[in-house]
Amino acid sequence: MRAVVIGAHRHRDDISGDAIAIPLGDLFLSAVELAPQQPAGDRELLIRVAKIRARLLDVATFIAVRYGFVITNESDAMSKCGAHVDRWRALLDEHRNDVELTLKIAAATPQPRPKRTEFANGADYLRALHAATQGAAIDGAFREAVDARLVPLAKQHRWIHRDNASMELALLVARERIDEVNAAGTALKSFDVPFLLSGPWPLEVFAQEVEQ
Repeated sequence: MRAVVIGAHRHRDDISGDAIAIPLGDLFLSAVELAPQQPAGDRELLIRVAKIRARLLDVATFIAVRYGFVITNESDAMSKCGAHVDRWRALLDEHRNDVELTLKIAAATPQPRPKRTEFANGADYLRALHAATQGAAIDGAFREAVDARLVPLAKQHRWIHRDNASMELALLVARERIDEVNAAGTALKSFDVPFLLSGPWPLEVFAQEVEQ
């Protein structure tokens, strides 16, 4: 067997349809089997996995696994994911009825992306790239409106510097509040600021360990 993993689930019954369930301790991984010689990057497979992912989220919240993660059997799954089982179980028990939504906002002050050829070594280039990413800022009035209208609807939130031209707000939201979040997003269109509110998504940002 070769299978590309979709996510980690609390219960076997959370996985149905075209996805297969692979035991991981007392959790289960959802996955899609690969045909012989089929690469994980196959376009048709990518589309198929995206559709399955959406259907799985309709059933219950799960923890997303980065696309392209391939396993061959239960032992392989445990050797690669076993260290995460306790943390994943706790997250799934706590957030079974929560989902993520993402607000991506164009920066008011996008920073020039550094050119690799202008740096003598990779370390200096990476520092400059990090500085450009951290330097991207959004319109102040728009951020105040987001903090006032969207953030209170979320259980948790994280502002994230993704690149040199945008910022992202990740929201952990109870399923029953999704419509409220979407309505608040619609109200933000009164600002002349390009943004995209998307979701719901499975747990991803809020499943990552945060450095203290």
